[in-house]
Amino acid sequence: MRSRSPLLAAAVTAALLAGCSSSSDSSSGSSSDTGAEGVAETVRYAAPGSPTVATDDPHGLLPGESDIVRMALTYDPLTVPGPDGEAQPRLATSWTPDEKLTTWTIELRDDAVFSDGEPVRAADALFSLRRMEEKAAENFARLRMFDLKKSSAVDENTLELVTTEPYAEVGIALAGATFVVPEGSTDFTGETPVAGSGPFVPAGGDAQTALFDRNDDWWGPQPPSQHIEVRAIPDPQARADALLAGEVDWAGAVPATAAQTLDKETAALAEIPGSTMYPLTMRTDTKPFDDPLVREAVRLALDRQQLLDTVFLGYGDLGNDLITPADVSSPDLPQREQDLAKAKELMAQAGLADGVDITLYSTTAYAGMDTAATLISEQLAEIGIRAKVELSPPDSYFVDVYGQKPFYLSYLGGIGFLDVVRVALTPGSPSNETAWEDKKWSADLATALAEPDEATRREQLGELQTRLRDEGGYAVWAVSDRLDLTAPGLSGLPQGIGFATAFVDQVKLAN
Repeated sequence: MRSRSPLLAAAVTAALLAGCSSSSDSSSGSSSDTGAEGVAETVRYAAPGSPTVATDDPHGLLPGESDIVRMALTYDPLTVPGPDGEAQPRLATSWTPDEKLTTWTIELRDDAVFSDGEPVRAADALFSLRRMEEKAAENFARLRMFDLKKSSAVDENTLELVTTEPYAEVGIALAGATFVVPEGSTDFTGETPVAGSGPFVPAGGDAQTALFDRNDDWWGPQPPSQHIEVRAIPDPQARADALLAGEVDWAGAVPATAAQTLDKETAALAEIPGSTMYPLTMRTDTKPFDDPLVREAVRLALDRQQLLDTVFLGYGDLGNDLITPADVSSPDLPQREQDLAKAKELMAQAGLADGVDITLYSTTAYAGMDTAATLISEQLAEIGIRAKVELSPPDSYFVDVYGQKPFYLSYLGGIGFLDVVRVALTPGSPSNETAWEDKKWSADLATALAEPDEATRREQLGELQTRLRDEGGYAVWAVSDRLDLTAPGLSGLPQGIGFATAFVDQVKLAN
């Protein structure tokens, strides 16, 4: 159930509908110039991201949202996630399996061309997928379900993809940054950008302030704006300040405090539910969290309402320990409530009646992560878990702490269940942060992915999420809304969460 004070609710405007984007042709450009029908020629977007770790390579690690936005403006992926999490066509118009769900026929658009005028071919798509596979160590092995050596380009517009085992969710698998580049493209560091088939083309600037011009040869609906400017600003409050100062037209993922004090005459608030969570992560191979009784005790000790109200100022929902509550296969379960008596009993059964001392790691990388750790520490003290909070630098947290320490706050930005499986729940993976290695669970996952009937498959995936909720190493205490600030007259923001937020080509600014 949604929980928000009346004061906060009054500040919220309706979430903006999906759309396009635009920007200026210089970093000092203004969006006041108007194009056709009173639409500003330029939209300036302050996106989460840091220019110090930015990349121009679409197939490796994309460390910031600003990087993904730049890639999505320049290149087309094969599929994209829709608002409901289902895969929708982009370069791929259809994906059809054989009876065994191991060979998939992917039909590509026949009207897509790169910005250099060359047509987009199946060979280009296969080359791009193979390049992603080569860079698996950087992109969390997102394509591990495919055997790309056995896959082939059948003709100019048909791709045959082979999976290593039956896999019914290929459409979703291809919605994960499968940006298509011309065959043979390997150097993305040159002054001349690699040609893409996306809705915009790079027009100068750098990773801190990147400039794009509309691609009038794009096969899709024409973007309403002629230019888009993407500014990478790592600090959430700084993004909000840039919007309020009139330096940008759109500030992505601002802190709840900025939304709470919003003057609606100068800015509007766009709110997208189910976007962000800071799950409490417990490594199941490290004491005391190798004991499932202790993990259950931790989950029962949390006052979720207090955490939601304090950390996210009520913008969001109570967490129910489901790692992907917005996924289409997520089960509807009774809300887990705080039960200190039961938690203390479980601690005693685990041999920890006198409590335990441990370090809880957090950071300031995202707004409220430090506050959440402090409050969780206070709540866990009620059952004898004496957690000392240690804050690590934001620029090294996801290298030195993520997947390394036994007890810390992690971050998930709204990706789907099967994405989390690939990134964080695969045995042996360095990103398997909870050391989850339940062989029966993994076998049942493979069974679910080999199930051709969608309704049955979703039910099976929901059961797997329930078991992970009750037995795994995550405690999901709240799910925050994504909060964006926009200039008056800005519309067409993308719907959906996670990767879907990168597709900004239909945003427009009315003058």
